[in-house]
Amino acid sequence: LDAPLDGYMQVIEVNQVGVFLGMKAAGAAMQETGGSIVNISSVAGLRGRGSIAYNASKWAVRGMTKVAARELGQYGIRVNSIHPGLIDTEMVREAVREAGLPAARPDSPIARIGVAEDVANLALFLASDESSYCSGAEFIVDGGATA
Repeated sequence: LDAPLDGYMQVIEVNQVGVFLGMKAAGAAMQETGGSIVNISSVAGLRGRGSIAYNASKWAVRGMTKVAARELGQYGIRVNSIHPGLIDTEMVREAVREAGLPAARPDSPIARIGVAEDVANLALFLASDESSYCSGAEFIVDGGATA
């Protein structure tokens, strides 16, 4: 209830509108050749926990990915989303410090925090021909935390 509209809109513009503009540009460029668009969402786009602006923007990425997959499939363009959990980034390290949380994830089947390479390897798979029959799907990389 206390979230200011300007702060909300700033998050939406970066996380949601940014993805929309990226898909619009990439889709136009790939229309003749086909290809793969990989959107980055978050596990926040799968559940209702955390900041309302952040969650709303990540849920939007999830929905936009599915619509784009349906609309762009006719051009041979696949569109998928990646939903990372806790990944060792400066933003996460700061949030973990502020909340006084451990760096390890004892509540997760893979009891460690993710690293950028975990997400990058999934993105590489989705961008490659190895995932040629994947489109409109959500890929979770969170060590099993949402299991």
